[in-house]
Amino acid sequence: MKQTILSIFFMLCTSLYASAQGEIEMATGLRSSGKIWVVVLVLLLIFLGVAAYLFTLDKRISKLEKNTKK
Repeated sequence: MKQTILSIFFMLCTSLYASAQGEIEMATGLRSSGKIWVVVLVLLLIFLGVAAYLFTLDKRISKLEKNTKK
């Protein structure tokens, strides 16, 4: 058990060290060409869509709960 935990810890440490070494080329390329704003806009639209869906779903569930209590 102790050996498993230590090996998992070692893998996490090495993966963090390896990922911290290089610069993220894709993000740099997107930033330099101005396309990062397209990515930000798409992520924002997805977030707003999910938030709106959850808000309307909450309203529907509240309405159903009120109807079942009566």
